[in-house]
Amino acid sequence: MELSSIAMRIVYLANIFVAGWIGITCLFTNRGAATVFENTVAQSEGLRVVGALWLAIALCSVLGLVKPEAFAAVLVLQLFYKGMWLLFVALPAVQAGNPYPRSMAAFFVVWVVILPFIIPWKKMFISG
Repeated sequence: MELSSIAMRIVYLANIFVAGWIGITCLFTNRGAATVFENTVAQSEGLRVVGALWLAIALCSVLGLVKPEAFAAVLVLQLFYKGMWLLFVALPAVQAGNPYPRSMAAFFVVWVVILPFIIPWKKMFISG
């Protein structure tokens, strides 16, 4: 097994546990606003949609354990949405001194730094 495949499987495992827990918390309980978002957002139907997205990422990551490269698009999606959230939500909140979910931001920073090195870009976009 090559190193990139092992790295992707580690990320998929983290997705299963972290995104799965967050997805379940936001989708099926009323604790998502408090535990995941550190009371920086109100419990809402929008938060439940976010929970559904994260649970879907966790479920796709289960399949990614079996075929890491086939499900690499899940990692690209995470890179883009986490990067945009950091750029357009967390950074302005930091600059303005407004509250934001710090734990989530820290986790997103780690993912945005790691994912570009793990995603099999050539295999995804160059055929042959």
